[in-house]
Amino acid sequence: MLKDKETVWGNCLKLIKDNINAQSYKTWFDPIQPLKLEDKVLTIQVPSQFFYEWLEEHYVGLLKKALEKELGPGSKLEYNIIVENSGSSKNARAYTINVPTRSSTGRKSNEVGVPMNTNSSIHNPFIIPGLKKLNIDSQLNPNYTFESFIEGDCNRLARSAGFAVANKPGGTAFNPLMLFGGVGLGKTHLAHAIGNRIKEISNNKSVLYVSSERFINQYVESCKNGNNNDFVNFYQLVDVLIVDDVQFFAKKEKTQEIFFQIFNHLHQNGKQLILTSDRAPRDMKDVDERLLSRFKWGLTADLQTPDLDTRISILEHKMYQDGIKLSNEVVEYVAHNIDSNIRELEGALISLLAQASLNRKEIDLELAKKMMKNFVRNASREISIEYIQKLVSDYYTLTVDQLKSKTRKREIVQARQISMYFAKQLTKASLKNIGMHFGGRDHSTVIHACQTVNDLMDTDKKFRSDVDELTKRIKINTY
Repeated sequence: MLKDKETVWGNCLKLIKDNINAQSYKTWFDPIQPLKLEDKVLTIQVPSQFFYEWLEEHYVGLLKKALEKELGPGSKLEYNIIVENSGSSKNARAYTINVPTRSSTGRKSNEVGVPMNTNSSIHNPFIIPGLKKLNIDSQLNPNYTFESFIEGDCNRLARSAGFAVANKPGGTAFNPLMLFGGVGLGKTHLAHAIGNRIKEISNNKSVLYVSSERFINQYVESCKNGNNNDFVNFYQLVDVLIVDDVQFFAKKEKTQEIFFQIFNHLHQNGKQLILTSDRAPRDMKDVDERLLSRFKWGLTADLQTPDLDTRISILEHKMYQDGIKLSNEVVEYVAHNIDSNIRELEGALISLLAQASLNRKEIDLELAKKMMKNFVRNASREISIEYIQKLVSDYYTLTVDQLKSKTRKREIVQARQISMYFAKQLTKASLKNIGMHFGGRDHSTVIHACQTVNDLMDTDKKFRSDVDELTKRIKINTY
């Protein structure tokens, strides 16, 4: 019986899933689509050049094993890669893949810009006027490292790409690496972490971090002093250039033009560029199309708002660094209520500690709740798992401890399942955290509880009436 592409790839995934952790599987194999199967050649589609290189570097052995098990010796895997190129898409294939070269991206070979000057007397815009040395200070914050950057679903792709760049600057397809996301989500931290990692393993490479504002001011100053060429030549000497907040280049036509020249020179010479922005290149306005097209040459990775588990990990890491101990309920309460960005999350923790120190009070849940009113709008409307447990246990004349216990009495099991159902529906807690609030149960128990409640609501009128009444009570007491 002939196998189709979906069956072959599905069986490959089963083997792969048994050999890697769930998160890696979700990140690197869920997005893959089987395209065609001809003889013993399976073609799969991956979303980017970065995906292709990552699979080849980390999972090629596992992929080969899975494919040979399905199609036998001599089987081959080919990739269909979606490559964004100046607003359009084109396909490339691996094994016989023609990895997009710089000439195929639309760059003209004569776009050289200002001639390179290797004279050691070039003016360094980062040192005090009068000093002759050209030694480049990286301007990196040594506290921003990969070890202190907490990984989660919200930033896993960006972090993985950054780590790959750090270990092989200028030698991957993701050049430039564009990191974008909202305020306080870790773009600057990750950019510094990449630079610090490169400095750690490549002593011979010059790394430079600069904010877009400082770059603009330096350029303006160079124009005033008549050393514009020195300014450009200085930046052309750098092996790894990190520019933060490039969205501020908008409407700065002359700055864009000079950065375009610097970008071209570095890219053509195999140097690494790392850029950050608060928005994707396609959403940037008042930036020259030629420059935007270059921002899209490599990999564009976004950093999203951290989920609850990641926020808890961030707080725990911060506490560990500062030698602080807080109860789990306080940590979860802060993480639950500050969900906008990492900067506000850390700010809330610092304020909480300061308040406790000044007032000589222990940091308990009550103090945390008082403090959070200064950080969270509509704090009185919060719905916590503890509140849900109290409301449901009161309704059924039970105690919260009974809900958390291991007893299998029918009335307690139902009350526990309803509490889990409301916790899933009305809070931002993960399944894992909900389970922890109910005696350390796992996420599968929470899933089963929610499904049971949904099924009983469809078949048991008394049960549905209880759930409806509890819903009303929650709304009355929280709005």
